[in-house]
Amino acid sequence: MKKPRQIKTIFKSDPTIEGGGVHLKRAFGYGHIPRLDPFLMLDDFHTSNPSEYMAGFPWHPHRGIETITYVLEGIVEHGDSMGNQGVIGAGDVQWMTAGSGIIHQEMPKISPTGTMWGFQLWANLPASQKMMPPRYRDVKASDIPEVHLDSGAKVKIVSGELNGIRGPVQDIVIDPEFFDISISAASSFIHEVKPGHTAFAYVIDGEGYFDEQRKNLSYEVAGAGWSYIPANCLWGAETVVLYEREGNQVVVTATENPVRLLFLTGKPLGEPIAWRGPIVMNTQEELRVAFEEFQNGTFIK
Repeated sequence: MKKPRQIKTIFKSDPTIEGGGVHLKRAFGYGHIPRLDPFLMLDDFHTSNPSEYMAGFPWHPHRGIETITYVLEGIVEHGDSMGNQGVIGAGDVQWMTAGSGIIHQEMPKISPTGTMWGFQLWANLPASQKMMPPRYRDVKASDIPEVHLDSGAKVKIVSGELNGIRGPVQDIVIDPEFFDISISAASSFIHEVKPGHTAFAYVIDGEGYFDEQRKNLSYEVAGAGWSYIPANCLWGAETVVLYEREGNQVVVTATENPVRLLFLTGKPLGEPIAWRGPIVMNTQEELRVAFEEFQNGTFIK
């Protein structure tokens, strides 16, 4: 029996500066844990001003998480402490499992289109996998299947399965779905989700309805405290729609204009989170050890 999921809450992204001086919008982060478990953070970097992205993300460590980078426009060069290096271009994805520890950098180049636009998502690792060997999955745009649905939506499948077609990123511990969805005007995307899995959408462009009842809700804006601002049931760009975990179906409907969104699901870990900077462990002692190892040169295993 199909039971549509209800919206739990709405977040509006918050401008911030990270790395060497990259201007971006933080869709969610530290202040939202553990509501999006196993997901930790989502950043949206979108600018046509090179001074707002060229400083990039110089050398920095990660441990205990996976970082997923998805580029819509532009070029990002990356390298790491293990000698890996490469380039992520428009439509490409890099799924990096930091595991026991890696030191890397991500440095944008001048965008061929004049615009740099992409996303970085952090996903948590369970305690049993936090010290696993690091690994990369670099996925070219041409390797990401696109499914056209009768309902009027087209879906790029990075991870997960839709209509019997699986995305190229597989065998991930949190059992994720990662879709880039474009819904034509006055059309819908209807999708079954696994019971108990976290599900959220991030609106890239346009606006749409994210539940069948089209309820009026308020949204959260980060600041000195939380502000709850009344809004209608139509949600647009730079908005996170987080669903309740009850129910097994998600319905998104476009207005007279198209809407594009990222849609992600994953299995919650339900574990303690100890998070400081680019390292996420389960206890404060594990954090202390990680930063001590980074300082004394024993971080890379």
